Amino acid sequence: MDNFVTIFEMSPRDGLQNEKKFISTNDKVKFIDKLSLCGFKKIETSSFVSSRWVPQLADASEVFIKIKRNKNIKYTALTPNEIGLHNAIKSKVDEIAIFAAASETFSQKNINCDIKTSLLRFKPLVVEALKKKIPVRGYISCVSHCPYEDTVDPKKVAQIAKQLIEMGCYEISLGDTTGKGSPDQTIKILNECLTFTTPDKLAGHFHDTFKNALNNIRVCLDHGIRTFDSSVGGLGGCPYSPGSKGNVATEKVNELLLSLGYETKLNTKRINECAEIALKLKMDGTYDWG
Repeated sequence: MDNFVTIFEMSPRDGLQNEKKFISTNDKVKFIDKLSLCGFKKIETSSFVSSRWVPQLADASEVFIKIKRNKNIKYTALTPNEIGLHNAIKSKVDEIAIFAAASETFSQKNINCDIKTSLLRFKPLVVEALKKKIPVRGYISCVSHCPYEDTVDPKKVAQIAKQLIEMGCYEISLGDTTGKGSPDQTIKILNECLTFTTPDKLAGHFHDTFKNALNNIRVCLDHGIRTFDSSVGGLGGCPYSPGSKGNVATEKVNELLLSLGYETKLNTKRINECAEIALKLKMDGTYDWG
């Protein structure tokens, strides 16, 4: 199993959230159904966030109702608050995610509160989700650099990760939101986190703005990390991180892992087809399904 790497597909949520032109619910559903044929074990399907903040994902409930679910796939969603969690439960989400930041300024910009307050707000969500037997994943944004504060202290990242794990998160996704993170900085972050937890509790989430993502993934692999977030076609971007391009492309991550001798159990041909669809959705706001 040490040779198997999980690729957590982010494109329906983290990929589409920043697109200005609204992509129809029908296109989203068909896109997710195509992704479901690729062999992914987890697909981040949408986010139950206020449509005022992320209008692109206002149709989260409808998307979850209409997709063709594969029993071997967990369809996950971000839930920023209790209303979001309740809507996610109604929509029969398989797994939820909560998200903190390692930068105070980014936390204020992203969720309108400081880091300490955000963690306090998430506690009751985690308790309720776990009571319903819904697994909870934790995200930390800006683990390497902040678009407003520059370099982030790895110790601060580790402190937040520890609190999220103690809260009940089964895994912490370490997000290089700006894409500025170098392998050296990534090593420092991992070393701090691995003082209190094990590699199976950590995942890498790298944006490829400055072409550092694949090198950061190599570093993570060397430290025993076996889960990585990515997005077909490199789709994505954060609305609160100016200039940050999309996540690292799933097809590139899959190619790297296979070249290094790891297993992903993904269908390369279908991933490439989904990447083409993603880029068409980004360019035209729709796709001709034929």
